Amino acid sequence: MARWTLPILCAGVMALAGCASPPTKPVSVDAVLHDELFSAPLPAVSAANVFSLSADMQKYLDTEVLGAARQARDPRRQLVQALYDRRQLQLEYDGTVTRNAQEAFEARSGNCLSLVIMTAAFAKAMGLPVQYNSVEVEENWTRNGDLYFAAGHVNLTLGKSPAHWRPLDESSPQLMIDFLPQAEMKRLHVTPVDEATVVAMYMNNRAAETLAGGQVAQAYAWARAAVLQDRNFLPAYNTLGVIYQRHGKLLQAEQVFTHLLAREPGNTKVMANLVRVLEAQGRRDDARLWSERLAAMEPHPPFEYFRAGMAAMRAKDYKTAREQFAREVARAPENDEFHFWLALAHMGLGEVIEARRQLMRAVETSSTSQSRNIYVAKLDKLRAIETH
Repeated sequence: MARWTLPILCAGVMALAGCASPPTKPVSVDAVLHDELFSAPLPAVSAANVFSLSADMQKYLDTEVLGAARQARDPRRQLVQALYDRRQLQLEYDGTVTRNAQEAFEARSGNCLSLVIMTAAFAKAMGLPVQYNSVEVEENWTRNGDLYFAAGHVNLTLGKSPAHWRPLDESSPQLMIDFLPQAEMKRLHVTPVDEATVVAMYMNNRAAETLAGGQVAQAYAWARAAVLQDRNFLPAYNTLGVIYQRHGKLLQAEQVFTHLLAREPGNTKVMANLVRVLEAQGRRDDARLWSERLAAMEPHPPFEYFRAGMAAMRAKDYKTAREQFAREVARAPENDEFHFWLALAHMGLGEVIEARRQLMRAVETSSTSQSRNIYVAKLDKLRAIETH
């Protein structure tokens, strides 16, 4: 599953890799970019190496893919096997950071957008036509401190070049590659997107990730590059507004969010960010009007029950915490953090068996090796307690 990120302010809401509807008229980039707010020269950011192959990648392509692909009925499947079969390259999913093709190959891991980019890089080197797709799925929310991220989904489709067609070849002219189960893929609704948009998704993800790491100027450089890469990719503008807010530039942040809401009046992520910016400016009446509009559109926003559960945990009210975390798990069953805190609430109530079950689900749904290791350690400790 290829994910992109969107920052949203709750202190910040951001959207990662995905697609927004094209605006009714082009977004004015010049009106929202403010390089002068950053005193030091901006870090260099380039799209040139997003899909480029390293020498090691070219060697792997030559030795492990091309020879077998020339003999295969469908060279695309040979490529997929070479990249994702655990007996070969052994790529693993890791949602920690969005990597370009070379970085994902070197690390042998990446989040889904990284793996789509790397797969596309190899496919293009093989002369295979590549189509990127934005996929309609339920948003997946995560957080990093006070930054909240809504993740979309992209995948890719590989075509067959004329050189790869064989007489009486019955393989499909289009092969969709996705990390969703095959049964779910049959129900996917996809919309083709340009490679420029995929690069903008990558840059937007990097902006969100570097902002979460406290590198505001670097985050701005990535977001700036994203909006210049694809001026109609609206999540990058939202990220830009979040960066201004974190940089203390509230008027510029407000300008971006109102700019976006003029084009997408129903965008609740942008609306939530605007409310926070207006509150920070002391404009309570304006903030209340937008907050009421937001509440009417989204009465139970993401992480509402989680925050209530955390408050209950601080008060050692484990019963209430269990109820609130269970509500978040019910509407976001793939969020590992919700399962983890639900496990802790069960432990507080002495419900060891259910705590172990939730910790196992946290391990299964974890998107980063770091969090997975934490959950496994907790699970081992709980099992040790059970055996004594």
